[in-house]
Amino acid sequence: MMNTMNSMNPTIAIAVPLETEHVERLRAAFPAVTVLHEPDLLPPERFPADHAGDPAFRRSAAQEARYWEMLRSADVLYGFPNENAAGLAAIADSPRLDWIHAMAAGAGGAVKAANLSAGQLARIAVTSSAGVHALPLAEFAMLGILNGFKDTAAMARDQAAKHWPTLRTPMRLAAGSRLVVAGLGEIGMETARVARAMGMRVSGTKRSVAPLEGIEAVTDNAGLAGLLADADAVVNTLPGTPYTERLFNADVFAAMKPGTVFVNVGRGTVVDEDALLAALDSGQVSYACLDVFAVEPLAADSPLWEHPRVMVSPHTGALSDAENRLIAERFMDNLRLYLAGEPLIHVVDPVHFY
Repeated sequence: MMNTMNSMNPTIAIAVPLETEHVERLRAAFPAVTVLHEPDLLPPERFPADHAGDPAFRRSAAQEARYWEMLRSADVLYGFPNENAAGLAAIADSPRLDWIHAMAAGAGGAVKAANLSAGQLARIAVTSSAGVHALPLAEFAMLGILNGFKDTAAMARDQAAKHWPTLRTPMRLAAGSRLVVAGLGEIGMETARVARAMGMRVSGTKRSVAPLEGIEAVTDNAGLAGLLADADAVVNTLPGTPYTERLFNADVFAAMKPGTVFVNVGRGTVVDEDALLAALDSGQVSYACLDVFAVEPLAADSPLWEHPRVMVSPHTGALSDAENRLIAERFMDNLRLYLAGEPLIHVVDPVHFY
């Protein structure tokens, strides 16, 4: 439960790398709020939205003490300390701390890994950046679908071999095809919107089953297999939880019709990778576009690297030049609610961790 007295005039500490322009926008929008930002205590970004920063960065002993003193003087943190679960665990005993805004859309895994006490989980609200990545991930999902439908992997191999096929191979159309989206949250619904703009017919799963505009059929995860027999493409957007672990197993892949295109922009733990490889080898899955994996980085000896009908993306599908701005704007939206004493949005569930 948040401290309403603190929320009247809170102190916010920027715990992760963030461009000064976004910090100044925050200060300008909320002049009564104290914003602590010491860039010299934060690792430099190597690329846009590099929230962990350069791993070679080291603070001096004095800087380390200043960093933690700054964080412990705050009611609200922008980012996990050192952008990891250990940092979250280290700050959770701070008596002032009410709320942490996480940079990740799927922050539940880090919250679970921090192994906080029940009291800490009840006292500190953790919000995620869910929704910020919806459009880039939807576009990435469509990239995967179109790669599969247009067989760009075969074209790339022919080009590398300077081979001009004698027989021309017809390509599949997105228009009129059927898509199943596992996880019709913000990312899933944005994927559905983009897919429908291409003329696709969309069904999918949602934890709370209810009709959704533009979605032909909605079921829960238990009914996923029943949607797959007619699907031409399947996109997973589900988070990694005990309830979704290896949801895409051998039985689910077997329920797909031969030639299905599979895209994963959710979490790698949702997919049994051995079962996926078997489905690829049998032709049940004609192509897989994977932005996430059960273990990251993907092991060098994983067969997924060299499979001729797999695209491996190093968990970069959500990354865009606009990400830091969008996360800052999402944080400011929540800050307005916090100052008004209203419930925050995208709070990580302290029981199921999503």
